[in-house]
Amino acid sequence: MEKTEKLGFRFYFRALTNIIRGPGDFFRDLPPDIGLKLPAGFLCVSSLIHVAFGLAINMPPRPILLGGIFFINAVGMVFIAAAFGYMLMVMFMKKRVPFAFFFSIYAFSSGVTLLASWLPFFIWLTEPWKWWLIGTGMIKAFGFRWTQAVLILVVSFAVIALFFLSVSPFVFPK
Repeated sequence: MEKTEKLGFRFYFRALTNIIRGPGDFFRDLPPDIGLKLPAGFLCVSSLIHVAFGLAINMPPRPILLGGIFFINAVGMVFIAAAFGYMLMVMFMKKRVPFAFFFSIYAFSSGVTLLASWLPFFIWLTEPWKWWLIGTGMIKAFGFRWTQAVLILVVSFAVIALFFLSVSPFVFPK
């Protein structure tokens, strides 16, 4: 993948195919100066597809409102998870990679799994697959050992879970 590549259908489907065929090769070839545009664009396209199929299968009474919530959730959770993972990497491992490069691993991994996660009960398959892809990306793109990648994934997953558990009483009062 080249930094000068433009976001479009050709890029989207080539990236999607390469991640599915060989995630290790895809992440190893990812340029460190990729920026935010291509990964965020890939994530947004996958999020739109995820939302469209999710709305089509559920047929909610206010599809625009619910679609907006689903889209913000799909994109926002990737940014939150990448931010927590990045902070943990910097704090515990003292490693530095550009945030955009770190985010790209999360965006491409999540973008692929969003395409199937709208199906009922598929979250039990897509969520572990997403975290495995993120770990693979950290190992191949950043040169982490598998223990380092697992540490970041487990701790960031725990921090995110604890964060949502702590705010849930305020969001959903009894």
